[in-house]
Amino acid sequence: MLDLEQALLLLELEAPFDQRAVQLARRRMAKRWHPDIAPPGRQHEHQRHLQAINEAADQLERLAETSRGGRVSRNAVKVSAAAARRAREEEGRRAYEAEQRARAAAAERAKHDPFGTRVPDHSVVHRYARCLSYPEWGVGTVSGIYFSGDGDDVQQWARISFQIGVRTVPAGSLQFVDFSRPDAAADRVQRFLTAAQHALADGDPKLAAQRLVYARDAEPTNATVLRLLTVAFWQAGNLPAAARSVRDWARVDTDRPTPERFASRIYEEMGALDLAAEAAERATERAPAESSSWARLGRLRLRLMDRQAAIDALERARMLGPTVEALLDLALSYHLAGDVGAEVSAAQAATVLDPRSPAAWSAYAHALARTDRPRECLLACERALGLGEDPEVAALSVRMRASVPPELSARSAAA
Repeated sequence: MLDLEQALLLLELEAPFDQRAVQLARRRMAKRWHPDIAPPGRQHEHQRHLQAINEAADQLERLAETSRGGRVSRNAVKVSAAAARRAREEEGRRAYEAEQRARAAAAERAKHDPFGTRVPDHSVVHRYARCLSYPEWGVGTVSGIYFSGDGDDVQQWARISFQIGVRTVPAGSLQFVDFSRPDAAADRVQRFLTAAQHALADGDPKLAAQRLVYARDAEPTNATVLRLLTVAFWQAGNLPAAARSVRDWARVDTDRPTPERFASRIYEEMGALDLAAEAAERATERAPAESSSWARLGRLRLRLMDRQAAIDALERARMLGPTVEALLDLALSYHLAGDVGAEVSAAQAATVLDPRSPAAWSAYAHALARTDRPRECLLACERALGLGEDPEVAALSVRMRASVPPELSARSAAA
């Protein structure tokens, strides 16, 4: 168990405190040290540190619950800390005596067996360090190294003074800084990448983009950095910068269709439909078996009024894996091309694929209105209006009822 002073240091809490203050501190630290937001290879350190934080919070909550008025005073913390220090001093004295006995035994062994070991016994103390889990804190000054637990469950953690304040971090997440030698490019990339991920999680894409620019400068061919940089610029609304970064990403990641899909969406949002269609076409070349890529290519070609190219792409999407949206786009393409039969077939396929889609039944009704099948058109209008209100379909139904012969109207009403 942690002593009271260590528990307060772990939670970054000061006396006096009550249960509510402990709960808020626990929530704040859990958000900061959750294993899900740890950088690669640091999940275990985050998990152990969060476990120690929870144990400290449980101890403080029990203490506050049994205290008078539900509040632990500053004087009680001082008394507990003094008792804990005396216990640690006694334990340190016993450890020192055991060390002296071990040194005496080692001296005796060295006298009679001087070549028994060749391993040197030395230690190096560093003062400046950064937290690999939160590199955006910068370089801090180590103010103390602490140990909690005993036996096989000993955990080491440190108190470091950063520019933003003092933080309690697990010792395994520290990287001691040697100012005499420059950092490796891979280390800088990982630091800026982790900091950018934190900024994106906090909803600040502009700050994430600034950090990712430094990561890109350190390693210009890192596909992960270029992908996140594209997302950050896009979320920040800087579409020209997003377009430049996605082009860099596509030049590096030449096997997957993902960068071309991003490029197509970014160009479309910019209004450059021709560039968006070219990027969508490259995506289909990289993944020819994905129907969504062909459907997007057909939709963009349709917006460019290239009807035959749109029909070819949408028919390919229909063959690989039809969707209601792609079939409706295909029906529209056939309508613009003047092929009423193919339009009716595509719209009917959309109603078969999703019988609960009002858009599919509406498109089917409008397609049948251009044929000599008024009864089927009326049935399609009724089905569409049964799924949702649509003024255009209602007007079409009234127009079709007025245009059919009376006997056909009576027969359809009886049906």
